[in-house]
Amino acid sequence: MRERIEEILKRVRPALRMDGGDIELVDFDESTGVVRVRLQGACHGCPMSAITLRMGVEMALQEALPWVKEVTASATAEDVGIPGPAGRKIPAAE
Repeated sequence: MRERIEEILKRVRPALRMDGGDIELVDFDESTGVVRVRLQGACHGCPMSAITLRMGVEMALQEALPWVKEVTASATAEDVGIPGPAGRKIPAAE
C-alpha cells in the first residue's frame, strides 16, 4: 500500500516543487485509512499548506485510492518547539 501511495505522491510532487516545496510519506495506518506526510521546503510552514494538503494531496490520494480516508501533516521538532543539540532540529517522535 505504501508503494501505491508513493506513486500518487510522485504525481503531486511536480506542482509542489514548482513553488519550492516537497512532500514525504511518513506513515500509513491501514486500520484508520490515515496517511501522514511531512511537508518540506517552501511548503513547510506556508499559510496555504493546509489547503494544499486537503485540496491537492488528499484529493489526489482519495481519487486514486478510495481506502485513504484522511491525510495529515506530521509535526517536526521545529513545529512543536523542541530544540535540538548544537542547534540541529530533531524530528518529533513518530
